[in-house]
Amino acid sequence: MVIEESSVVAAASSSARFWSEHGGFRAEIKGVTKIGQVHFIWSGDIKKLRFVFDELKLFLRDRAKSITANMEKRGGGILDFELVDLRDKIDNYYQIRVSFDTQDSMGANFINSCLEDFALSMKDFFNEKDIFQGKEKDCKIVMSILSNYTPDCLVKTWVECDISELDNIDNELSGKEFVEKFQLAVRIAEIDPYRATTHNKGIFNGIDAVAIATGNDFRAIEAAGHTFAAKNGSYGSLSHVEIEGNRFKFYVEVPLAMGTVGGLTSLHPLAKHSLKMLGNPSAEELMMIASAVGLANNFAALRSLVTKGIQIGHMKMHLMNILNNFNATKPEKKKAVEYFMDHKVSFSSVEKYLNGLRGAKK
Repeated sequence: MVIEESSVVAAASSSARFWSEHGGFRAEIKGVTKIGQVHFIWSGDIKKLRFVFDELKLFLRDRAKSITANMEKRGGGILDFELVDLRDKIDNYYQIRVSFDTQDSMGANFINSCLEDFALSMKDFFNEKDIFQGKEKDCKIVMSILSNYTPDCLVKTWVECDISELDNIDNELSGKEFVEKFQLAVRIAEIDPYRATTHNKGIFNGIDAVAIATGNDFRAIEAAGHTFAAKNGSYGSLSHVEIEGNRFKFYVEVPLAMGTVGGLTSLHPLAKHSLKMLGNPSAEELMMIASAVGLANNFAALRSLVTKGIQIGHMKMHLMNILNNFNATKPEKKKAVEYFMDHKVSFSSVEKYLNGLRGAKK
């Protein structure tokens, strides 16, 4: 995990330890499709365009053969083309929405190369077809670019156990009481965008840390995730709880366009080392790993929030940083760690403790 916050790593580790004894993390890939768009302005007869659209698709595929050949050998390539009519939003505005399978690569360069080739080919197609007359031959390309919104490149990850197995998760709550509070906390994130933003940020604490470690584009991943969180018209939680009888299930569904070959994943020594540590996973396996770490972080955060609060553990993780700020020696650090096992950590409390310790030495 590559991240500036040590408590994120500790939270993932805590969840991993707990769930390793209660069934582990499970995941499934629900799709690997990525999307690109050719945006264009055209003032012709839509019936004519629909009539020749299948022919246009074959034309575009054929023209792009030199770009798609290697990807097709690996089992990927262009999946389909869709004509999107958006003239009700912008005058004469259309899209060709193209779906791709890029196998184990992130595929950004491949997709954009295809799209730019399509744009040039479309101008030729419109100009050459006899069915189009006059101004109908004029296809104005606005831009050709992939979309970072990948709702069909989706992974679902979950943990589950009997509610009775959660009886010892907190000294003050039974398993049933813990689950009730936990479920309510998730429900709040489902309906309140203020809470959902922080809630989902906690999920991306884990996902981003894996993405950065493996040379993936964490900004694109986050952009897709936040758009997906608002797919129903309001922004809400990416994770959810299901209770069936005595069974507790906590899961996340999130779009993750990740790669394990090409780009920095193949070139950067630390990215290569991270992938080696993970057993050189496929792109689909990496999607499942990253989402599992995200769910682990989300579980740890919610567990703390509905029990002892998040700041106790958070500040104890910061203890060493505070001690380093005061240039504490190794013996001072050892004593401070022992002392703050039972005392609240803050910048001022650590300063006061060290002053007392140093004063006693004099």
